[in-house]
Amino acid sequence: MHRITSAPEPLADDLARRQRRYLWQMGIRVVCFLAAGLLWAHVPFAVSIALVAAAVVLPYVAVLLANAGRERRVEGDVYMTPRELGAAPRGGGELGGS
Repeated sequence: MHRITSAPEPLADDLARRQRRYLWQMGIRVVCFLAAGLLWAHVPFAVSIALVAAAVVLPYVAVLLANAGRERRVEGDVYMTPRELGAAPRGGGELGGS
């Protein structure tokens, strides 16, 4: 059971937030590609290569962040109380013995 102050974010809100973040990152990727192409002859070569590298790496990072689990476990949360099992019953040790 969750306390109201520690209740998880609703699934629909979490999904919408992750989709918005992914779309923003893909938008930045498109801008990097366009800037690299349009500025190729006007800026130093290293700047154009950095923009292309960012455009290549961004999809990987965006997918990792979009697929990151929604539940973040807090160290203080206890989901089950561990129990200690008792010793095995003493007996003949034979199965089906008489």
